[in-house]
Amino acid sequence: MLKKLIKINTSDNVAVALVDLKAGEVISFEEEDIKVISNTKSKHKIALEHFNLGDSIIMYGVLVGKANGVINKGDVLTTKNVKHETEKVSGRTVPFTWKAPNVDKWKERTFLGYHRADGQVGTENVWLFFPLVFCENRNVEILKDIFEKELLHQQVSTHQLMLRALVRGEESSTEITENTTKVFDNIDVKFITHPGGCGGIRQDSESLAKLLAGYVNNPNVAGATVLSLGCQNLQIDIFKDAIKSINPNLNKPVLIYEQQQMGTVDNMLSTIIKESFEAIKNANNIVRKPASLSKLKVGLECGGSDGFSGISANPTLGAVSDILTALHGTAILAEFPELCGVEQELVNRCIDDEKGEKFLKLMKAYEKSVVESGSGFDMNPSPGNIKDGLITDAMKSAGAAKKGGTSPIQDVLDYGEYVSKSGLNLLCTPGNDVESTTAIVGAGANLVLFTTGLGTPTGNPIAPVIKVSSNTDLANRMPDIIDIETGGVIHGEKTIEEMADEMLEFIIKVASGEIQTKAKALNQNDFIPWRRGVSL
Repeated sequence: MLKKLIKINTSDNVAVALVDLKAGEVISFEEEDIKVISNTKSKHKIALEHFNLGDSIIMYGVLVGKANGVINKGDVLTTKNVKHETEKVSGRTVPFTWKAPNVDKWKERTFLGYHRADGQVGTENVWLFFPLVFCENRNVEILKDIFEKELLHQQVSTHQLMLRALVRGEESSTEITENTTKVFDNIDVKFITHPGGCGGIRQDSESLAKLLAGYVNNPNVAGATVLSLGCQNLQIDIFKDAIKSINPNLNKPVLIYEQQQMGTVDNMLSTIIKESFEAIKNANNIVRKPASLSKLKVGLECGGSDGFSGISANPTLGAVSDILTALHGTAILAEFPELCGVEQELVNRCIDDEKGEKFLKLMKAYEKSVVESGSGFDMNPSPGNIKDGLITDAMKSAGAAKKGGTSPIQDVLDYGEYVSKSGLNLLCTPGNDVESTTAIVGAGANLVLFTTGLGTPTGNPIAPVIKVSSNTDLANRMPDIIDIETGGVIHGEKTIEEMADEMLEFIIKVASGEIQTKAKALNQNDFIPWRRGVSL
């Protein structure tokens, strides 16, 4: 018989609809009959008991809201009858123990990566161009056009051919005269621009310097070409100091050019092209070699979440995170607005009180800044989230936190800090998909797992982003952006453990360059720095 409801934790007093439910139908669930009061779409929640005003609503075993009025047993939960509510947290409440999963079958496995002098291993080999200030964005774009045409020989897109045909007054055009063979086999050339580096407050530039330094230090980057104007807030010395604070002995070529010291644009661009080409040619000599899975640093991200994300895709990432942690690899869980409501569990999992205190301090400071701007964490769920069943921030957070698995939290990082400890790390970022993914890679992730229930095309310029759908319908509807789908968990066809094993096999192939992610195929190179305090 088709399963219609699921209760995630034994202490929950609500259940998730796995299929659309009609008002009046009676469902046999946990040895009792539940009459559905209102039409309920799949992914939404129905009450398993009668609620009066102010009663606690429990999901994933934690408080996710309070009843905003009477909710009858069998009725659907909505933004009108439920309000956001979380438990108050002040510190560790219980001792934490962890039973690591059996990883015997993974211990000898390797991936083919790019070994760096500092011991890190990249899943990509990228030469990165970027500006220290937005004034140099145009020059970066000029260089992008030149290098992509001559080094990457990117094939003309079907949409460009369509426009070409329209311009010629033809019905279609299949003419491609460009050479589409890459000049170099072992190096990619990527370009990022941004609106920062000057204006605003000085702290914005310092924060941006840390982020860019993290990108340079990321194991996926072989070297970088950096453009500076000269008079901006983000001075070259600030950027160099940021690199030294992360890696005092950085052994990568970093070419820095200051326009106000070089004269004409033509002179500067000519110098950059000649010197960067030689450096890129040398970086192409780096080849993939076997590396332990402990060298994987995996970012855990979600975007466009739905009511199934916390049941299928996110717990699968959690199981993968636990496996990697047991193998002495690294996992990075971010998006602090989406950890609101599960602080107690996370504090209890921190390896010491200092880490737990830092986590709470960062959470409280972030929430305070959001409130002072006239908003709040309770405003985090997007219209798409709400439409698909995530009606409070705590409900969304409880599912989002499942990406971090169950392992001890080894370190807590503020935005711009770089991962230095293996195991699970918490990183302070917004919940915004691109801002968070940008920060995760800046913290050292050499690969990102990104879950989505509604469909999000986010990628990153230097790290592969593996897109994981929470449901089969999305994977079938948007196959061009989805790499793995976990809908089988919802249908009862696969366990979380089976899905995690399948995902880790896929990760190894992506990390080894055997599989190209959909985001990379779409040339999705998103990069948005966080201007602190103004983003959820």
